[in-house]
Amino acid sequence: MGFSLSRQLLVLLLLPQTDCKMNPVVCNVDDPLQMRYQYYQPGDLIIGGITSQFLSISDLISFTEHPKTKLADEPVVVPKNYQHVQSLAFAIKEINGNSKILPNLTLGFHIYDSYFDARMTYRNTLNLLFSQNRTVLNYNCKIGKNLIAVIGGLDSETSFHMAMTLNIYKIPQITNCLFAPAVSDTMQLSSLYRVVPNEAHQYTGIVRLLQYFQWQWVGIVIMNNDKGEKFVQTLAHLFSQSGICIAFTERIPSQGHILDLVDLIDTFLNMTIVLRKANVNVSLVSADSHSMLCLQFVLTLIEPGATKPIQKVWVMTAHWDFSSETFHRDLDIQVFHGAISFAMHANEVQGFKAFLQTLNPSSVEDGFIRVFWEQAFNCLFTDSDGSEKSCTGQEMLETLPGPFFEMSMTGQSCSIYNAVYAVAHALHAKYSSRTKRQTKTDGSILDHMKMQQFQLHSFLRSISFNNTSGDQVSFDENGELIGGFDVINWVTFPNQSFLRVKVVPLSLCNAHCDPGYSKKRKEGEPFCCYDCATCPEGMVSDEQDVDDCFKCPEDSYPNNDQTGCLPKQINVLSYDELLGISLAVLALCLSLTTAAVLGIFIRHRNTPIVKANNRELTYCLLISLLFCFLCSLLFIGQPQALTCLLQQTVFGVIFAVAVSCVLAKTIIVILAFMATKPGSKMRKWVGKRIAVSIVLSFSSIQAIICMIWLCTDPPFPNFDTHSLAKEIIMECREGSTNMFYYILGYMGFLALVSFLVAFLARTLPDSFNEAKFITFSMLMFCSVWVSFVPTYLSTKGKYMVAVEIFSILASGAGLLGCIFSPKCYIIILRPKLNSKEQLIRRKI
Repeated sequence: MGFSLSRQLLVLLLLPQTDCKMNPVVCNVDDPLQMRYQYYQPGDLIIGGITSQFLSISDLISFTEHPKTKLADEPVVVPKNYQHVQSLAFAIKEINGNSKILPNLTLGFHIYDSYFDARMTYRNTLNLLFSQNRTVLNYNCKIGKNLIAVIGGLDSETSFHMAMTLNIYKIPQITNCLFAPAVSDTMQLSSLYRVVPNEAHQYTGIVRLLQYFQWQWVGIVIMNNDKGEKFVQTLAHLFSQSGICIAFTERIPSQGHILDLVDLIDTFLNMTIVLRKANVNVSLVSADSHSMLCLQFVLTLIEPGATKPIQKVWVMTAHWDFSSETFHRDLDIQVFHGAISFAMHANEVQGFKAFLQTLNPSSVEDGFIRVFWEQAFNCLFTDSDGSEKSCTGQEMLETLPGPFFEMSMTGQSCSIYNAVYAVAHALHAKYSSRTKRQTKTDGSILDHMKMQQFQLHSFLRSISFNNTSGDQVSFDENGELIGGFDVINWVTFPNQSFLRVKVVPLSLCNAHCDPGYSKKRKEGEPFCCYDCATCPEGMVSDEQDVDDCFKCPEDSYPNNDQTGCLPKQINVLSYDELLGISLAVLALCLSLTTAAVLGIFIRHRNTPIVKANNRELTYCLLISLLFCFLCSLLFIGQPQALTCLLQQTVFGVIFAVAVSCVLAKTIIVILAFMATKPGSKMRKWVGKRIAVSIVLSFSSIQAIICMIWLCTDPPFPNFDTHSLAKEIIMECREGSTNMFYYILGYMGFLALVSFLVAFLARTLPDSFNEAKFITFSMLMFCSVWVSFVPTYLSTKGKYMVAVEIFSILASGAGLLGCIFSPKCYIIILRPKLNSKEQLIRRKI
């Protein structure tokens, strides 16, 4: 039945989701089975809950008549489990009142019951997903129901049924039950988390407990199902390794057979015979509280005096707690006096008892409290004719016997409490990690409406926090709580009350070392005694009591607590950021300016100021400056193999041409002055050939250096994972760093020679003598590249690239501005000075 239902449900769930607006008729179909018992509190984000506190016997569906509108006239309550509802509500109230957790959001909740029934578990899980009062698969018929996670259920079967649905939608499910190995081994559910430790710890604890008391001959009582059989198989293997023998294995009937009285009586008699074996004093029991009622029947309903009393040392697993249905009000709990059990770790939660004392049985929102109140206190809220006890609403929860209700938070309730806080802390971590948030004018966050449930998983897996009791809550790689179990000794009293006494305390030389720390041996002490040392910078530890911290992979870095690794971001100067866009715009503006100056000089090519200092060299210089500005764009964007080859070589050659042009212009100024002297033999050296020779010869040397570089050890794209702690640098690695500095050094040599020659020629008499302008331009050029080297070496990543681009643009702009701005001023604004007469007058 369960498999068939799961298969049919899976087919329906895989259909595409549709909004109610697309088909309003579907969403208006009345649901034949209304959910009477639920608890809803609105909020910006909703946490769902599936509890197990009602027992309801439903008829099989025959498909020959209309389904009934409710499960039964009045379900039977398991009063103890009502605390699970209130622990969830209490956690939500605390979180909403805490300004340090989700300060701009409110959490709400919506709780249904499983009725200990697979069909109802599936149905109410779907109700959490799609609608409050009707279930229409894959139709979103309720606007504003922002379900972010679901908490439940009490047992592994209920959790499994919930997970079959929730895992399809990637909705996080935080369960507070232990999974039996038979179920756990077959479940591969990435959306399931457990606020309980791994059950393997319980098996280890059972063996150590029996060894501690030297109990080597024990009986085992299990549930009559696959879980029970797996429990026996696992322990049998461990017992054989530890010298412990199994005296007998007895099976408790499953819940479905409890109403079969004939079979039940035969089973009880057989169990009585087995349990009465005198030489077996210890019985290990693996069953949940619901199924343990059968064993309680055996121990309390045997005819007095007919047999000897069954006196055993009962060792219970963590599935069990003192809990009774209302019709078992008179069952004697003293048969379990002195029992030892494992239990989920729980400390006193401040404020919970006071919160329970404020409960109002007339609450409209809480659909569970009224029926709980009536059955727990054995009264009715209806008008009484005297034959029934009337509920006043003033009854005290403290007066209820322990198997019905406890005022202190139980282990299961504490797990639910921790589960709510785990979701809240994961949400808080998610919203805190966002760098861009959309806010209303009043400052409240809007982006939670866009929250997708699957986005919460990465934060839940890495969450770690201390709850209000000071206990650390975090999950391991399997989604299970990191921690262990308490060992409890049960002390019972005739008035149906009991005490939990924690026993078998940890016997450690010192406290555990938390994640983020490693063990450091104490000098002169045994190896069991150690200090806890913080992991060195750049290293992490993600488990307790590790011997050594370890380094994160190259593509990740340690988080602030050094308890895990976070992925590194890519560091590259791109067009998607302000710095890259700004440099690109500046390069284009300077390129356009250079092109405009070139156009001006070509248009006025026959004027004296253009012709005075070799206009061909002027054109060559302007064109080389234009390419200098444009070559800076090669440095922006993700490095590729071709761009890495071109970046430094193109830059080096073009700048060598530009500086060679400046040097040639300076030399020609000197030669022209010397040629004007009477009888000078320098006239034959003044001409185009000397200018072309200077430019080609000096530029060729730079080109040869670049060719040698490309042939021997060329630049290449590279990912640098070491230079920056939190980023991966995407860069062009120089290959041969020496060749890069040879290019810079040769360019600096040309610039220095040009500066010295221009400085010597600056005082030569000439109306259009460029030497003085070249002197200033080369001074700026040299200053830029001298400051470039230390700045370049002191930066990393995209800022190193930005420094080189800025140096290219600044030095090119210096040449353009110092040499050509005075000439453009005369050509455009003072054309009268651009004449041959002015040239002759200045010479005279």
